[in-house]
Amino acid sequence: MKKTQVAIVGAGWAGCSAAVELARRGARVTLFEASRTAGGRARRVEHAGRTLDNGQHILLGAYRDTLHMMRQVGIDPARAMLRLPLQMRYPPGTGGMDFIAPRLPAPFHLLVAVLRAKGLSSADKLSLARFSTAARWMDWQLDIDCSVDALLDQFDQTERLAQLMWRPLCIAALNTPPERASARVFLRVLGDSLGATRNASDMLLPKEDLSTLFPDAAIAYLEKHHGHYQPGARVRSLQAMNRQWTLEIEGNDLPSASFERIIIASPAPVAQSLLAPHDSALAASLQFEHEPITTCYLQYDAGIRLAQPFYALADQPADNQWGQFVFDRGWLDEAQAGTMAVVISASSEAMQLSHQSLINAVANQLAAVFRDPALASPVWTQIITEKRATFACTPDLQRPTNQTSLPNVWLAGDYTAGPYPATIESAVRSGLAAAQLVLASMH
Repeated sequence: MKKTQVAIVGAGWAGCSAAVELARRGARVTLFEASRTAGGRARRVEHAGRTLDNGQHILLGAYRDTLHMMRQVGIDPARAMLRLPLQMRYPPGTGGMDFIAPRLPAPFHLLVAVLRAKGLSSADKLSLARFSTAARWMDWQLDIDCSVDALLDQFDQTERLAQLMWRPLCIAALNTPPERASARVFLRVLGDSLGATRNASDMLLPKEDLSTLFPDAAIAYLEKHHGHYQPGARVRSLQAMNRQWTLEIEGNDLPSASFERIIIASPAPVAQSLLAPHDSALAASLQFEHEPITTCYLQYDAGIRLAQPFYALADQPADNQWGQFVFDRGWLDEAQAGTMAVVISASSEAMQLSHQSLINAVANQLAAVFRDPALASPVWTQIITEKRATFACTPDLQRPTNQTSLPNVWLAGDYTAGPYPATIESAVRSGLAAAQLVLASMH
């Protein structure tokens, strides 16, 4: 194959996936990244000598393309992530539910999980079984989209089940409250978790920081295959010149560079600014409503350990209880013993609080639900908010394809058209799809 010069703008999971696939197939790739750390909105951050993630993530066993790409660059998912069965477990004694799928073949793992679930009445269990059976009969698809709340009403889900299971799952998966979230996308996510094989429904918790989990290894793979990585290089504009595209670059030794083909794998607002001078309609299609995610890190004595790697929490903003999930990082990395990561998805309201007020509220919430006064007094804290963590995944949302109207220019990112919401798997699939379009254009 001709050694075609391809530029990829953005070293998030989409851009890194595209870079690896193109390099594997023999293209000469240059990967530009505006920041100094690869990973995009799923990356590590350094703070006061500590390595954290810009948000706690859970992957699913159903993320086949993500797991494949990790193996492609030499990462063993079995070593890099803690695999847990599908579960929704609240701290004991808090009035929540305890739902965990046993190691049985599908669909028996789900059936037994429903029968064994604690904290649910017979009506709740029948409600869950009815929903799962009907959704499986529908092949987890919905012809006419609506809100998740409307879907739950259609299936007569009990209020308790909606609050303890469906609402937290919706917010965690779609980062959009159920009253505004797409039921069609939610069903697809459930189909690849509740409705899938037992392995596909497993939850995967990274033991390493998110950049190490894949992007760093992807860059090493790229450079081994004669590609180039340019960190700290912000692409300011694209100009068509002599059947090539010239990138105007800031923060790099080269003020500009020319390439035959371009993949724009940057966040939607950046892609919008690059495309606006060339295709205003396409740029307008990238005008998403975004939702933030906030992660509160709290450091305690290294001897403090939760009974399991993570718990669901009942968030009650009216009562100043904001946490939705808490992760004990010590289960994943002994060096982080005593570190708790509390996740607040769709966190616009929580962001209105001062950092100290939010930390105090989260620490007091942990102390109350785990009945441990020591959790009210962390020795070190850090709040990380990704203000544009995901697009708001609303009903019938139109998302652009990888293809653009510009010759030899493609899009890649978790916001492009696909069955999933804005997830790591969406980003990886989009990057691979863009790479395939580039490869097809060479023949």
